[in-house]
Parts: sequence; C-alpha cells; structure tokens
Amino acid sequence: MHSDPIVSVIIPVYNAENTIERALHSIAVQTVGAEVFEIIIINDGSTDRTRPLIEEYILKNPGMDILLINQPNGGVSKARNAGLKIAKGDYIALLDADDEWLPCKTEKQLALLEDKTLRIDFLATRRNSQQILLPYRVENHLAEITFRKLLLRNEAQPSTVMFKRKILSNTGYFNDDQRYAEDLNYWMRIAENNTMYILDESLLIAGGGKRTFGVSGLSANLSLMEKGFQRNLKEMRGMKKISSAEYRFLALFYKAKYLLLLTRTFYFNLKNKNRQKTAS
Repeated sequence: MHSDPIVSVIIPVYNAENTIERALHSIAVQTVGAEVFEIIIINDGSTDRTRPLIEEYILKNPGMDILLINQPNGGVSKARNAGLKIAKGDYIALLDADDEWLPCKTEKQLALLEDKTLRIDFLATRRNSQQILLPYRVENHLAEITFRKLLLRNEAQPSTVMFKRKILSNTGYFNDDQRYAEDLNYWMRIAENNTMYILDESLLIAGGGKRTFGVSGLSANLSLMEKGFQRNLKEMRGMKKISSAEYRFLALFYKAKYLLLLTRTFYFNLKNKNRQKTAS
C-alpha cells in the first residue's frame, strides 16, 4: 500500500448495504488509478449487512488502501469528522454511500486544484446532469462560490466536493451534532478564508439519479432540512456574518423555499402514483 496518499476519501455509511459497493467501485475505476486514494469509511452504527459487505470488499481488493472505522450512530457530521481527523492526503474528497463518481471526476478536479494560476482551494461539480442556477454564474467552465451566494442557494453537493488539506487547518470540521444542512454550514465557514468554485460538468450520479430533495437520504426529511437551514442562519447571525435585517429576510426566504419544496414533492409523488396506477 502507498504511504503518502494524494487524495483522502471520506465515506460516512449508515445502512447502505444496497449501494456501498457501487460507491467503492466508482473510486476503483477512477482514471487517475486507485492507488492515489486513501479511503476512510466510517460505519456509523449500521444495523444491516453494511459492515460485512465492506469487510468482504476490502478482502477482495487488497490493492486499495481502505480503512474501516466502526462507531456507534452519531450522525453524518460526526462520522465525517472521524475520517477528516485522521486523513493524511494532500486533498480531501467526500463521498456518500449512495452516490457514484464518474470515472474522470478525480482527474479533472485535481488538474484544476493543482493549477497554480487558478488558486482554487475547494472545487465541486454538477451532479445528475442538473444545471448551475442563479445566483451562480458560469465563466470559463467555473462558477465561483461565495458566502453571500451560499446564503441563497447551495449548489455544492458533498459527494462532488474535493478540497485542499489547508482547509482543515483554517476552517476546522463539520458541526459534530448537526445532521441536516450541515454541508451548507461547513461551506459558509470555508468561504471565509478560501476560494471556492463549481466545475460546470456533471461528474456524479447522486442517490441513483433521483431528485435532490424529498426522495432519498437525509434530504428526504424536508422539515428537518428547513430546521437545519434556520440553525445555520442563527449561527451566522451570532458570528455577526449577517445583519439583523438579513437574518429576518433569509428566515422568511427559507420558509418560503421549504413550502415550495413541499408542494413540488407532493406533486411529483402524486404524479408517480398516477403513473403506477396507469401502468397496472
């Protein structure tokens, strides 16, 4: 096994017996070669066959540097932090257990992160062929992420993200006890001292290609997602990153966004039920 990994991949896992092997395979087939990765899997108290499946995968793939950490269930942030705190790579990549990287993802991100003329510290990509929406604007295949833009919209899905190790030093880690909108919270804190971009190319299949919200994973619980957003606002107000007026406006904005997502989810679910009835 290599002693000096280039990329540390952090994978939090909870009851992912149906998807974890596909996620790991998507690392194995990266065009940069599997040997550049240090893979840290944090089994967050799974109660299904996730643990034995991972152990079997490790035995079958001795050429891959995979470390499995088993811990009691503590949530996605605590799991990611356990991996981040022991990561040794020059770059950190996040991957959720129900997502899959496209083969060229790492190669394309590393090329941009290592380009000294660009000075990029944090790089996300598009996923599931979704477009980059306002307030983000694409220039030369990149859309800049800023704190102000993040307040309105988070376009950086965690499994698309790769960043330089220095971010751990100048920003720290996820909020240990935050299970919803924890990624947005971390991105907003990263934005204070780092340059952040989104590559205008879809390089991830997220959640099997399902809709982003209201279907699978943590984002399926829209009510708790909205509470996570409101918690972030209170934290940013407490840190004096936003004014009282901005806080009030954004609190209402998130409420409206939540209601819109509820309506859209209801519509799509009703549409799927009608389609199933017609098919049967």
